[in-house]
Amino acid sequence: MPADSPVPRSHPPRVSPPTWARWLLLILGCVVANRLLNAVHMPAGGFIGPMAVSIAYGVMIGGLKLPRIGFKLSQGIIGVLIAQTLTMSVLLKILDAWPVMLMATAITLLLSLFVGIGLVRYGGLPGSTAAWGTTPGAAAAMVAMAEESDADPRIVAAMQYVRVVCVVLVGALVSHYLGVTDASGADHAADLPVSLGDVGHFAATLAVVVLGVWIFDRRLPAGALLGPVVLGSVLHLTGVLTIVLPQPLLELAYGVIGTYVGLRFDRETVHNIARALGKMIFASLVLIALCALSAWLMMLLMHTQFITAYLGTSPGGLDSMTIIAIDTHADVGLVVALQTLRLFTVVLVGPGMARLVSRFARPSPV
Repeated sequence: MPADSPVPRSHPPRVSPPTWARWLLLILGCVVANRLLNAVHMPAGGFIGPMAVSIAYGVMIGGLKLPRIGFKLSQGIIGVLIAQTLTMSVLLKILDAWPVMLMATAITLLLSLFVGIGLVRYGGLPGSTAAWGTTPGAAAAMVAMAEESDADPRIVAAMQYVRVVCVVLVGALVSHYLGVTDASGADHAADLPVSLGDVGHFAATLAVVVLGVWIFDRRLPAGALLGPVVLGSVLHLTGVLTIVLPQPLLELAYGVIGTYVGLRFDRETVHNIARALGKMIFASLVLIALCALSAWLMMLLMHTQFITAYLGTSPGGLDSMTIIAIDTHADVGLVVALQTLRLFTVVLVGPGMARLVSRFARPSPV
């Protein structure tokens, strides 16, 4: 090397904070967002706050992933909370309204089909991938089916969760401005158990959560949520179980579900969908608006509140719509029944819908 050649400088290696510090930062952000949204009486603030913070964290910092078992058990807690609201009178009301519920499901799927065709045609995404991404159902089930059909599961997951985020935020805002807000699950939450009897009921409730998730998770679509609903409802209606769900446990479950959804968004995911992100959001908002119109029709036919019909027909996740329904004093049983009916219908007709939508994709340029 010549004597007058500059000596290359060695840059010190970039030190990233330890994992525990990153988790601490994320948890603190989620708690602060939760408190702020609850302070302004935003429905499901314990879910939306952590979700928004986790989206920002995943895109800006990244590197964290919530264990799936935490997400499943949190869904199970929401499932038992649903079971607590399902009284015999609610079940009889659902039984009486099944023809209208079938019509509502068909309308929502038809609207989703039209919006999906428009997004596939003009959104600039591969046909099969966009078709699975626009099919309204359980996001995890749609991603699994898409992977089996050789579609890109990352883009499908991103499209599913973009729609979920839009539906949740719009649903919470609609509920807020309709003036039907309440603290998260306050009517259904209990104080921390102190007596021996309460501790026993609480332990039995947790056992139902774990058993419901373990038995039904792989046997039903959204089994981690619906399993505890089924098991908890049977035991609760027969008087075998007294469901005890302390408020801190509900807040934790809301936060875990919101964080899990939010951390699904990272830089790579956003990069993969960046060109079509605006069109995805627009398509989601159009679908939400069309479903709101169908909800108005359902409200007249079912003689129920608009917020109940709206949440029941919204193309969002069963768990997130249930959380908002509980916080807004909507008819939780009807919302759960409508969302569950659509979930099972989509699992049955989803592959056919995806194939139909993919036919309208623009041919790839040679």
